[in-house]
Amino acid sequence: MNSSGQNISKNNFRFQRNVAIIGIVLFVAKLIAWRLTNSDAVFSDAMESIVNIIAAFMGLYSLYVAAKPKDEDHPYGHGKVEFITSGVEGTLIIFAGVVIIVQAVNSLLSNNIPGKLDWGMLIVAITAIINYVMGYISLQKGLKEKSLVLQSSGKHLMSDTITTGGVVLSLIIVYFTKIYWLDAIVALAFGVYIIYIGYKIVRKSLSGIMDEQDIKLVEKVADILEKNREEDWIDVHNMKIQQFGANLHIDAHITLPYYYSLREAHQEMEKVILVLAKNAKRQIEFNFHMDDCKPKSCEVCQLKNCPVREKEFLKRITWTAQNITQPDKHDRNN
Repeated sequence: MNSSGQNISKNNFRFQRNVAIIGIVLFVAKLIAWRLTNSDAVFSDAMESIVNIIAAFMGLYSLYVAAKPKDEDHPYGHGKVEFITSGVEGTLIIFAGVVIIVQAVNSLLSNNIPGKLDWGMLIVAITAIINYVMGYISLQKGLKEKSLVLQSSGKHLMSDTITTGGVVLSLIIVYFTKIYWLDAIVALAFGVYIIYIGYKIVRKSLSGIMDEQDIKLVEKVADILEKNREEDWIDVHNMKIQQFGANLHIDAHITLPYYYSLREAHQEMEKVILVLAKNAKRQIEFNFHMDDCKPKSCEVCQLKNCPVREKEFLKRITWTAQNITQPDKHDRNN
């Protein structure tokens, strides 16, 4: 990892540390609000804050590990740890949702009556504003620097803001209507919502661990190659992309004129790599295999004045996410 990448990792680490510290402060505030109100809705918000704290510290650990350089045991680096910690975070969110649902059902059965709702509304509303600001900053930073940890943290904090806003609204309704069972119903609804958010985070982390194809990422790579292709880049196929934290590893085959010398072919391959590295704006490791053209390649080869052309040019193949990932060389039927 170069010095720029190390600086980004350190900045991400410091930011996530601040998220963890603020999470502790907000949890204490919500805990106070819950003790004052005895509200199930406030309890549900406090429970999610516990998950926020655990997730923040796990994210802090994953950023520390992901920033480590490659070694003999981890030739691709340590970036995969972000998927693992993100998955654990999602699991914790699901668990918190289950606890909230159990608490809400118990309160409905015991006819729990909350009190001091005015103080609860004020405290919880302040935490909602702080959560949203931190979540928005974390999400934007994560998108910019391709950090799954910061993206997950940001989405979680922003979703927490939605639930907290709902809690404030429910407290207002209960305060004025005195329909106290609504408090437990709101907590029940948010418990279900939190479980759904946790499921989405787990699903995304599992897709990263299993190297599930990110079609949007492949489409972006295909678009970069298509816009910058040169006429002797006859074909790109069998492309596979793996993500390791903010970094990418790309395997692909590139078809070049068979009569090129090894030096000429390597120079063309370097051009492809430079185009991707420049336009992707993230750390990329490449493993390109050079293929020689076959007679059927002539029909899709755009190379003018080719000295060995055996067939007429018939069709230009536009590179897309679908055809650059196919295992075989392209022909006019692609």
